[in-house]
Amino acid sequence: MKKLLFPAILISSFISAQAPAGYYDGTTGLTGYALKSKVHDIISQKNVNWHYDDLPNLYNQTDLDKYYDHDATNTTYLLDIYSERPAGPDAYEYTSGQMTSGAGAEGLGYNREHMIPQSTFSTNSDISDYPMYSDLNFLVPVDARINQLRNNYPYGVGGGTNFYIFSNTSRMSNSAIPGYPYTGRVYEPINEFKGDIARTLLYFVVRYEGKLGSFNTAYSTSSTITPSTDQCPFDGTEERAVDLPYIEMLKQWNTLDPVSQRETERNNAIYTIQKNRNPFIDHPEWINMIWSETPDSVAPSAPGSLTSTQQNANFINLNWTAPSDTDILGYRIYVNGAATPSAVTKNTSISIDHLNPSSTYTFTVKAFDKGYLESPFSNTVTASTSASDAFAKDLMIVKYIEGTSNNKAIEIINKTGHEVNLNNYRINIHLKRPSTGNFYAADTYELEGKVGNNESFVILNPNASLSCYSNSQARFVTASDPMTFNGENYVELAYNKTVTIDAIGTRYTTNTNGNVSLYRKNNVNQPNSTFTIGEWDSYPVNYCQNLGVLSATDLIASNKEFKIYPNPVYDDLFVSGDTQDVKTAQVLDVSGKVIYTEKDPFKNKKNISVQNLSTGFYFLKLDDKIYQFIKK
Repeated sequence: MKKLLFPAILISSFISAQAPAGYYDGTTGLTGYALKSKVHDIISQKNVNWHYDDLPNLYNQTDLDKYYDHDATNTTYLLDIYSERPAGPDAYEYTSGQMTSGAGAEGLGYNREHMIPQSTFSTNSDISDYPMYSDLNFLVPVDARINQLRNNYPYGVGGGTNFYIFSNTSRMSNSAIPGYPYTGRVYEPINEFKGDIARTLLYFVVRYEGKLGSFNTAYSTSSTITPSTDQCPFDGTEERAVDLPYIEMLKQWNTLDPVSQRETERNNAIYTIQKNRNPFIDHPEWINMIWSETPDSVAPSAPGSLTSTQQNANFINLNWTAPSDTDILGYRIYVNGAATPSAVTKNTSISIDHLNPSSTYTFTVKAFDKGYLESPFSNTVTASTSASDAFAKDLMIVKYIEGTSNNKAIEIINKTGHEVNLNNYRINIHLKRPSTGNFYAADTYELEGKVGNNESFVILNPNASLSCYSNSQARFVTASDPMTFNGENYVELAYNKTVTIDAIGTRYTTNTNGNVSLYRKNNVNQPNSTFTIGEWDSYPVNYCQNLGVLSATDLIASNKEFKIYPNPVYDDLFVSGDTQDVKTAQVLDVSGKVIYTEKDPFKNKKNISVQNLSTGFYFLKLDDKIYQFIKK
């Protein structure tokens, strides 16, 4: 028995060739946190997120031991990095069917191990948060007993007292990580897998950039650390993400244990299943390139000229000028003198949303740099929201497909008048316990990224076989609990974990939306935390016409590039403005159906004839701009 090794030069060329062509486009020339953020954008797009219960079967594609003990063509045994003996026979082995919940000794079954503990990102002990909960890139099959004893302790270099030494000489010991203030227990893997673990942990902080600040970090670098089973090495920041002494240890592990054939093939298998990759398996050199910032010890100057540029009923736009410092990472926005920021951005403008109408707010901004030093406050701006406006107060569900089997889809639209950060939104569901018939809040699915004004997105079950829509078209694809709903379940769009924004069905009761597609009526322009069936049109099972396609009412332009008149109109609709470049004019009915098209409509005139239209509401589409009018 021996590890399958390739000559170093062959390994290097083999590994570098695995990522699909163009996968890492845009990373050339980047270093530091700019590289980290770009890689985050790449690996977080278009992922397929499977259910936690799917993992045992998926391990047969990602984690078979083809490298140490068995022939690659016929093994059914899993590779357990906590118990593998690279130079000799293993003390025990598992197949994917030998999963267990607990064990009093080694060798009695395996667990699905979250290498970043679940307690770091889950809402509470009863609710697990997808996509993190089932992300194959940091979930591996390991011996149940070792997993239990590792608990939520961090990985690290051990020293002093050994509490446990396991069958392959990995151990639980007191921490001896150089320069790291934590002295509690750590799990130290054998050298063979230290690089694997380092690259996995750093995958996590890149993949979930933008969410790390909401996770349960155990302490900041300035805290007094006491031994605990929940000592997470994260420092609460989004860019650096990990305490510097811990980063240095991971860098050493990355060098000590280079990328292996096993890691490369696992990365390729996960990409096939999940559609994203661990970038540090493809590019281990990026670890040193990203965590290479050398910040100065000088705090940045304050942002200048903070102004309120727009005030609406539920949001206010702010703008400011950047200080002259060259190492600015971002800005923290404070509302009404609060001690903690209400928002963080890398830009010099932002929409502060979830405000109350007819209310007055004060705003101020601080810059922070690569050393996480903060500037003084900017000037303070006071602004008042309006009593009402034409925008939706929040995101809203516009389509709900409850089809046969796994044909489940939800479409959500942003009609708020501004870009919305999705990182604080989630889809929640109530499931029924077979034993009692009672409904309970099940695991949740967290959204991420940003959605522009008048933009919609679809969340789809990956096992769906809808005739009109596929996984590649959806922005979010997940088999998590919320996307296994049936007509009796309550499903909601929530903000900040528990604030209901929009809902399908009624809480804690059996609903009657089975085998039906619900489409929001065109005249409904606000979300509703209380489900009201009168706001929806019902269609047959598996109906999904125009899923992911905005209706004409969704696309009405807010710009003032053209003016149409008269409105209402009898015979001729005139258009004023710079119309000579308009290529196509179309008239659409209220369903979005095109009923008239004219090429180069304003080549020799300024009007569109509508005299043959019936009385009613219509839309005039001029290239990509849409305007509503009434035909008398």
